Amino acid sequence: MDRYEQLREMLDTNPAGAPKSKAFDEILRLLFTPDEVDVALAMSFRALPVESIARAAGLAEDETGRRLEAMADKAIIFAKTGKDGRKTYGLVPTIPGLFEFPFMKGGGTPMHERLARLWEEYHGEALGKAFSGNPTPLIRVVPVGESLEPENRVHPYEEISSLIKNSRYLAVTRCACRVSVGKCDHEKEVCLIFDGAAEFLVERGYARHIGVDEGLSVLERAERDGLVHTSNNSADRAAVVCNCCSCCCTVLRGMTQLKHPHAFARSRFEARVDAAGCTGCAICADERCPVGAISMESGTASVNPHTCIGCGLCVTGCPEKTIALVERADAPSVPANIQELGVKVLQEKGKLEGFMKVMQRS
Repeated sequence: MDRYEQLREMLDTNPAGAPKSKAFDEILRLLFTPDEVDVALAMSFRALPVESIARAAGLAEDETGRRLEAMADKAIIFAKTGKDGRKTYGLVPTIPGLFEFPFMKGGGTPMHERLARLWEEYHGEALGKAFSGNPTPLIRVVPVGESLEPENRVHPYEEISSLIKNSRYLAVTRCACRVSVGKCDHEKEVCLIFDGAAEFLVERGYARHIGVDEGLSVLERAERDGLVHTSNNSADRAAVVCNCCSCCCTVLRGMTQLKHPHAFARSRFEARVDAAGCTGCAICADERCPVGAISMESGTASVNPHTCIGCGLCVTGCPEKTIALVERADAPSVPANIQELGVKVLQEKGKLEGFMKVMQRS
C-alpha cells in the first residue's frame, strides 16, 4: 500500500476523520515529504519520545529527531517539552490540526493558495461529513456571555469568559478558515488556543501568548464583529475557542452549506422575540443571525427555533433589547470531558478499536 495512503488511514482513526479523497492525497503530499511520512507512520496521537519513534521507524535517533523537528516547525505534528527538557512528538488530526495550523501564520504563498483550494474541495467532497457528529458533534456553540440572563449562568462551560479565566496558558492566532477561504473582511486574529497546544503553537511562531485580559478583549471584539463562539463539545475545559463567520467557517458551513444536521451542537438556548417591543429594524435578521434563523413577518422579527443555534448575537445586537435566550425544551447534553467526548464519537463512528491501536503504540 502507498505510504501516504497508510498515513491517511491512520489519521482516519481519529474522531475528526480523514476519508479517502484525491484532494486529501494531494494535501498530504504537499505537507509531508516522503522521508517525513516514514516517520509519521511510526507515531501516535499520543506524544512519544524520539527513541520510541526511531525504533518503530527503523531509523537512527538523530535522523528521526531531525525529521520530527522539521515536521513540528511546519506544525503538521505537535511537540511538547517535559519538565526534564525531554521532547515528545505526536500526530495531529485533520481538524483542528493539519488544516488550521499551517495557515495560522497568514498564508499568502503559492503553496498555501494550493492548499486552500484543496481543503475547500475536500471539505465539500468528504471531510465535512466525516467531521460531523454521528450523532455527537465534536464542536458546540457557546452563547455570547452578555446574552445570558443571571438565572441562566449555571454552567461555567457555557461562558467563554469562564473558560478563559480557568485556562493554564492562553494564546491567540489567526482564523485558518478566513485566511484560507477569504470570503469576508472579518477580523482574523481571534482564535483562542489553550494549554499544551497553545504552548506548542507559540513556541513555533504560529500563535501569540496572551493574558486573561487580552483574551476577554478578543471575545468583545468578536461579539461586536458578529462572530459565533464555538468550542470543543465537552464540559471540562476548552482546548480551543473559535470565533466563526458563516461564510468561511468549516464548522458552521457544515450545517449551513453542506446540510449536515450534526455538524456542531447548538447551545442550550434558543432566541425568543418579544413581539410587542420589536420595532422592525431587522438588524437581527439582516446583520446578526449567522444561520438565517430570523425572518421579518409583518414588520416583526420571528425566530425559527429549529434553525436557531443559540449563539446570542441577535440578543446583543438588538437596540430595543426585545430578544432573549431561553432554555430549549430539548437542550443537548454535553459530555463531561474531552476523553468521554472522544470515546463517544469513536463508538458512534465505529472507530474506537482502530484509534486505540494507534494510541497504544509506545
